[in-house]
Amino acid sequence: MNEEFKKVVLFLNKGNTLLYPTDTVWGIGCDATDNNAVQRIFEIKKRPSSKSLILLVDSIEMLQDYVKITNEIHDFLANSTRPTTVIYTQPKGIAKNCIADDNTVAIRIVKDEFCQELIRRFGRPLVSTSANISGEPTPQSFQEIDKAILESVDYVVNLPNHSGSQLPSKIVKVLPSGEIEVLRA
Repeated sequence: MNEEFKKVVLFLNKGNTLLYPTDTVWGIGCDATDNNAVQRIFEIKKRPSSKSLILLVDSIEMLQDYVKITNEIHDFLANSTRPTTVIYTQPKGIAKNCIADDNTVAIRIVKDEFCQELIRRFGRPLVSTSANISGEPTPQSFQEIDKAILESVDYVVNLPNHSGSQLPSKIVKVLPSGEIEVLRA
């Protein structure tokens, strides 16, 4: 497994895209701080760049490097048991094409061991978007991933039997008041 981590980090550091397992479904990803790599994700998915992407981090500590964390959201995340994506305002240090028009960004702290270790070794957030062409159904397993996706990414992580929860993450938004609004339960 150590060799797989080294290969993936090498590919990411070169601005490449990858197909990898997350704590929910298989995702297409790249360095979330690299505008060119992020643009490739939109092209692979045939997704309009006006639709924002989710970013993954390995910890609250990494998250704090990219967004402001209130006590309310810190406590919320510390007590969250299922994968939860949070929409934050005023992100910093990430690719501009990861930031929505309203200056927000969606970020999830992963709990999946492989994904967490990959991000920890890489040292920066990863883009994560489901491994499908925009508008098509989300594959629930590696075997369901469209051949066009497999051939479009620069690297496929060698864990075809790895599976996350296969459920989309819960999505919440931090309001200016500091309150948390649930957008998808």
